Amino acid sequence: KYKKNRDLLYNHLISIGFECVKPEGAFYLFPKALIDDDVEFANAAKKYNLLIVPGSSFGYKGYFRLSYCIDYDKIKRSLDAFTKLAEEFNIKG
Repeated sequence: KYKKNRDLLYNHLISIGFECVKPEGAFYLFPKALIDDDVEFANAAKKYNLLIVPGSSFGYKGYFRLSYCIDYDKIKRSLDAFTKLAEEFNIKG
């Protein structure tokens, strides 16, 4: 289940311009934020009903943490919101 969720979310994020190492055993992604201020980026994501955690909370400034241990359909419904967030910061896949 987690592999299916990971692949859907990871592949979409990469396709729209995010940088991220593909995890092999975790249930979360740690993509690079599209601006240096990961807190500001996490706050911008809220406009699209995306709940992401600034990487600085984990000692990784400029990144954000995103869990995929949720329902597959919820991830699928979030993809358009991630695209809109990327477009806000002029990143296009």
